[in-house]
Amino acid sequence: MPNFTYISIIGAGHAGIEAALAAARTGIDTVLFTMSLESIANMPCNPSIGGTGKGHLVYEIDALGGEMGRAADKVTLQSRTLNLGKGAAVHSKRIQADRKRYHSIMKETLEKTPNLRIVQAEIVDIGVENGHVCSVTTKLGEVWQCKCAIICSGTYLDSRIFVGDVNYASGPDGFLAASGLSDSLLRLGVKLLRFKTGTPSRVKKSTIDFSDLEVQDGEEKIIPYSCFTDDGYFDGLEQLPCHVVYTNAETHRIIKENIHRSAMYSGQIHGTGPRYCPSIEDKLTRFADKERHQLFVEPVGADTEEMYIQGFSTSLPVDVQHKMLASLNGFENAQIMRYAYAIEYDCIDPTQLLATLEFKDIKGLYGAGQFNGTSGYEEAAAQGLIAGLNASLYLRGKDPLILSRSESYIGTLIDDLVTKGTNEPYRMMTSRSEYRLLLRQDNADTRLTPKGYEAGLVSQRQYDMFLAKQALVEQEIERLNTTFIPPSVANPLLESLSLATISTGFSLAELLKRPQLTYEILSAIDKNRPSLPPRVILTVEVTVKYEGYIKRQIAEVARQEKLETRRLPQDIDYLSIKGLRIEAAQKLSSIKPLTIGQASRISGVNPADISVLLIYLGIK
Repeated sequence: MPNFTYISIIGAGHAGIEAALAAARTGIDTVLFTMSLESIANMPCNPSIGGTGKGHLVYEIDALGGEMGRAADKVTLQSRTLNLGKGAAVHSKRIQADRKRYHSIMKETLEKTPNLRIVQAEIVDIGVENGHVCSVTTKLGEVWQCKCAIICSGTYLDSRIFVGDVNYASGPDGFLAASGLSDSLLRLGVKLLRFKTGTPSRVKKSTIDFSDLEVQDGEEKIIPYSCFTDDGYFDGLEQLPCHVVYTNAETHRIIKENIHRSAMYSGQIHGTGPRYCPSIEDKLTRFADKERHQLFVEPVGADTEEMYIQGFSTSLPVDVQHKMLASLNGFENAQIMRYAYAIEYDCIDPTQLLATLEFKDIKGLYGAGQFNGTSGYEEAAAQGLIAGLNASLYLRGKDPLILSRSESYIGTLIDDLVTKGTNEPYRMMTSRSEYRLLLRQDNADTRLTPKGYEAGLVSQRQYDMFLAKQALVEQEIERLNTTFIPPSVANPLLESLSLATISTGFSLAELLKRPQLTYEILSAIDKNRPSLPPRVILTVEVTVKYEGYIKRQIAEVARQEKLETRRLPQDIDYLSIKGLRIEAAQKLSSIKPLTIGQASRISGVNPADISVLLIYLGIK
């Protein structure tokens, strides 16, 4: 009897995990293929989750019924919220994670999920009949028939490790490279790109002198990523400290004198590296005027001596790695446990994909994660969830889930990839969104949980929790708007803070809109306030404080949606449209945008081209 599954998922990294769980949890028989069961949910780079823009993605994954946030909460070694000195729109949670526990928890979650099988095997071929995926084949010759396949190959695809003048075929962390699938994709007409990334050495903790390093402690009040994590879960958590160290003139001398020995600068590496996470030798070249660079010394786990030096990624040879490490203050006697390396791998030009993450020319074949040209665990997980859910929706005969730029960072991420493409590993940042104030961490559930529920991924329990939170938020905002404080009560507080006093009664909401006042400060004059969870308080406070700005951004979204809802027929012959520039016609023919809005964001398509397109379609 032949092997059969409805959805085959290739790779069990962060994209593959979310794809597998999304498909299986919506009732579809799914098989997750991984080259090693030990590489499931591996964190070959920094074992951290979140960060600027990335934290938003984790909250959105959780809001849609994904798993990353729930697992991250369970393995938190330290939590910090970045950008607190700026507006609420860019506040981003980041946690240092226990690497081994994350792998263990995710592996167990997958193993216990109904409708999901895990198979250790390398996929070397994808079968396609009449333009539709029909099978995947393992290196051992086993053929699995399927209706859909999702490629989540991470950095394994025809990957090579580089350390100085040494290079060899390998995946990250010494796992095997995936050597056969690239050829299969090329035969199918898929356009491949070559990208690279890297990682620093891991250092033995007991050999570091921390006495002169800056200490970076975690935050006191931790708000979880996941709605399933109890508000008091982190009470009493003993967070592990991180530390800060700086490169110096001696570090820079060592690197500059040996830079010709770096695989990146010797011409061995041809792949494009990440702009926002460069190697230390790349930093010295780009920012030659900087006297020092900040490095973060972070734990890899609670029960290991391994420490990660964020910002010290390199492909220099091992003798140089020892010298540059010893030049750092406190690292004079530090011992390297794992050497730094660069890794080069195949990925695709993501403009070959629809917004569903399905290939335009191969029905039932989807891509997610670093295979699509992105970098980072969070970007991968977000794409995996969308690809897995859309494959499930397709097999269930339902409309796909396509998130817009105005309702999610996930939508922004995918739209950037499939509309603009990328010539370097793409990283999510808050600056990539034109709707940042609407896309905050605290309201991810408001924006996305109803969509996840409608798609069948959000459970009834999660949806009921969401409705309960929404009710509390609405009730508290109403109470703040209708509770008025007389000058005799408000002014003593205002005077104590050197703020302008009031002459008539003000509502609590009006007082809260003052930049210097917070919900917590107002507790001194708000005697009847209810006891609310921190997550509810955060959403209430931000919603009230930024009400005017939020309304203006909502109005802007409404104007833009006129273009986003104008669907474009997929059989338009753009090359035959008079007045449309050749470059624009070629780009439109290649990308095949779904809407006028998407067409307007394609590189090489200008406003005049959009006007021609609107006239051609008879749209005013």
